[in-house]
Amino acid sequence: MPAEATRLPDRRYLTDGQGNRTAVVLAVEDYNHLIEELEELEAIRAYDEAKASGEERISFEQAFEEIEQARHTE
Repeated sequence: MPAEATRLPDRRYLTDGQGNRTAVVLAVEDYNHLIEELEELEAIRAYDEAKASGEERISFEQAFEEIEQARHTE
């Protein structure tokens, strides 16, 4: 993951009648960036979890083949 400065999105809040924040308004570009970051963090978490499980490792090709076989037997 390349080093980059943390970028805080410009955000606006919607509030209720008492001034309590009820929603955040983000630019689409900022929203998409946040989603990409979350997906990357999820991939890292899944990798760490799989590595820590101690289960047998299989190649991507083997995993893909097993998934395809399971789809055709359903």
